Amino acid sequence: MFTGIIEAIGTIKAINVNAQGARLVIATNSLDMSDVKLGDSIATNGICLTVVDFNNVKGNGSYSADVSNETLQRTGFASYQVGSKVNLEKAMLASTRFGGHMVSGHVDGVSEILAINNNGNSIEYWLSMPHDLAHYIAEKGSVTIDGTSLTINALAEDGSKGKFRLTIVPHTVKETIFAQYQVGSKVNIEVDLIARYLERLLTKPPAEEHAPKSNIDEAMLARAGFLK
Repeated sequence: MFTGIIEAIGTIKAINVNAQGARLVIATNSLDMSDVKLGDSIATNGICLTVVDFNNVKGNGSYSADVSNETLQRTGFASYQVGSKVNLEKAMLASTRFGGHMVSGHVDGVSEILAINNNGNSIEYWLSMPHDLAHYIAEKGSVTIDGTSLTINALAEDGSKGKFRLTIVPHTVKETIFAQYQVGSKVNIEVDLIARYLERLLTKPPAEEHAPKSNIDEAMLARAGFLK
C-alpha cells in the first residue's frame, strides 16, 4: 500500500526483455535505500514492483524488479526506454503520515495528456478519461497519475470522449516527473480504491444462493453521506 506522495525520481538504467515480461533496473540518487530489503515493494510510476536485487550505496542506489506481460500490456511501461524518468515511492509504514490517499499500485489503465495550460503559478493538465474508468472519476475525487496522488478539479466532454482536469502546484512539478510531460504523453492511471470496492458491493450478487448478503446498499450509503 502507498500514499501517492512521491519520495524521489529515478531513471530506468536497463530493460531486459524476456518471455515472461521484462526485468528493469532503476537507478536513483535521492531515494533512501538504507532500509530496503529483498521482496520489498516500490511503486515505480505508480506500479507496485517487488525488489529482486538492489544496491544501497548512498547517492548511487539502484534496484531491479520484474515486470509481467500483464503489467506491460496494462501500463505505459511498454513505451519506456533506458533513460526514462519515473516517480518512486516505497511502501508506506504504519507510522507514515498519510498525506495522499490509499494507493494500491495496481494500475487500471493508461491516460493521455490532452492539454497543458498555465494558470497563475500552477499548471493545468487535461487528461483523457478511459471509457471503462470514467464512472470512477469524480470532481474533487482522488486519482493517481504515475504514482502521484492528485485531486480531480473538473470534468468535461471532448467530442465523444470525456476528459478531466488536474491543477498542479509548483512543488508537485518539482518533486515529480510532471515537468517532463507534453501533450500526447501517456501516463499510468489508478482510480480511487474505495470507488472500485463500492461498485463491486453494489453490482455483484453473492456467488452462492445461501451466501450472506451485504447490508451495504444505495440507501445506506446515502444515509452515511457517501451519496447525494
